Amino acid sequence: MSTKDTKKVTSVVAKQSGGNIQITYTIPSELVTSTKAKVLEGLAKDMEIKGFRKGKAPVSKVEEQLDPNKLNEQILQTILPPAFADSVAEHKLNPAIYPKFEAIKIEPGKDWEMRAITCELPAIVLGDYKKKIEGELAASKIIVPGKKEQEKVTDEKLIKILLDTVKLDIPDILIEEEVNGRLSSLLARIEKLGLQLEGYLQTVGKTVVELRAEYKTQSEEAIKLELILNKIAQEEKIEVTESEIDSFIKTTGSDPTKVEKPQKDSLTRVIQRRKALEKLALL
Repeated sequence: MSTKDTKKVTSVVAKQSGGNIQITYTIPSELVTSTKAKVLEGLAKDMEIKGFRKGKAPVSKVEEQLDPNKLNEQILQTILPPAFADSVAEHKLNPAIYPKFEAIKIEPGKDWEMRAITCELPAIVLGDYKKKIEGELAASKIIVPGKKEQEKVTDEKLIKILLDTVKLDIPDILIEEEVNGRLSSLLARIEKLGLQLEGYLQTVGKTVVELRAEYKTQSEEAIKLELILNKIAQEEKIEVTESEIDSFIKTTGSDPTKVEKPQKDSLTRVIQRRKALEKLALL
């Protein structure tokens, strides 16, 4: 809640290895009680309870109709987002993702305790990546009589140089989230085709464990590359014009005028990363 609230949620931060962060929250019982009253008051406006007009039932009757666990969820959904924002500001955190919350203690009439798990992005030190790339580019231009011409330095080779040169430890929680996102997307795609996961795995000759391990490697490399290219774009002061964004949107078949700002901001970073990679090929 607001840092000016006398019934303030307090937080204790523990930074763990690999960039993971654990935040333990203590929610005063008075705050739980007052938030519960507000939640019930809001729910009462839309509830229809026998013997009362819609929205006119007393709060006590409304509470009787609710699953206690669902009510607790509503209370926490009201308290935890601002509490998390306060703890980020108070402890000067830079979380990479919104946390996963888990209950430590939830008892009537007592302070509640919750735990949040999130992570911070690693510090990025680019090192001598330019020197490595310049070496590869120079070697690709050397023509030796009687020998096969050197292969062109492809984007794939540039990416490999970056991943091999710039060392980053990506937090496990971030990789796990990316893996789960990829698995969810895969499930959605195969369900549209009318298939089951088991049948799909048989077709590609993989087990669930093998698929997850493959996604873990891909996810870690994808996150690393995104962070590295973001850093390069920042250091090289790579800018993206509105016309470049609009042109990119049109390639997807969408109308640039109907794309919201958050999506445009995301596309801006995508274009910046692409331009950063293109610039590396010109070193």
